[in-house]
Amino acid sequence: MSDDCAQAEPGKPDCREAVEELYVFLDGQLDDERRALIQGHLDDCGPCLSAFEFHEELKRLVTDKCKSEMPEGLRDRVFAALESTEPE
Repeated sequence: MSDDCAQAEPGKPDCREAVEELYVFLDGQLDDERRALIQGHLDDCGPCLSAFEFHEELKRLVTDKCKSEMPEGLRDRVFAALESTEPE
């Protein structure tokens, strides 16, 4: 990250940690405490916030594109494949 990045305080994520956790953050898979820490870092660090915004838009575009152009029957085949691999 650049010189504009927020300096990590003890117990708070640094830029490397924040960027490494962007997709987990975007997917809502962090616990409340970790989510608040990453959000605080993003609020204070322009370069990391820019990275977050880029990845958020990329994820949105990929999701939208996949929904609108999924070949007919693919969803059913994916679900069937997932069901066949689930433990009994």
